[in-house]
Amino acid sequence: MFSHVMVGADDLDASRKFYDALIGAIGGHPGRTDEKGRTAWVHNGSVFMITNPIDGQPASCGNGMTIGFACETPEIVHAWHEAGLAAGGTAIEDPPGKRENAFGALYLAYLRDPAGNKICALHRLPKEG
Repeated sequence: MFSHVMVGADDLDASRKFYDALIGAIGGHPGRTDEKGRTAWVHNGSVFMITNPIDGQPASCGNGMTIGFACETPEIVHAWHEAGLAAGGTAIEDPPGKRENAFGALYLAYLRDPAGNKICALHRLPKEG
C-alpha cells in the first residue's frame, strides 16, 4: 500500500546514527544519503527516509502518528528497542512485550526518535488454538 515513509529531522546526523542502529538491529543496512541530504534505508521491500523539511521550517513530529517496523521475532523487537535506546532514542509507553487487541496478539516496543517521532517495532504472534 505504501511506497515509502519519510520523516523530518533537524539534526540529520543524530537521526542517521539512530536509524542506522535501529534498522541494523532488524537486519537492514546503513542508510544512503543523496545530494540533497536525504537518507534512505531499504529493507524487505520497504523504504524509510529522513530529511530536513523542504519548506525550511523546523521538523515536527505528528501528534497521533506512529510508524511501525515489522520484525520477524520477539527477540528482534528487543534488539531493535535496545539499539534505539543506545543510539539516542527514548523509551515510551509500556516496556517491550505482548499485547492483545482487536488486531490479535502482538509483541511490541515503542520509542521516540531524536526528532520526537513515535516509532514501534511489531511482531505478530501466531494465533493460539
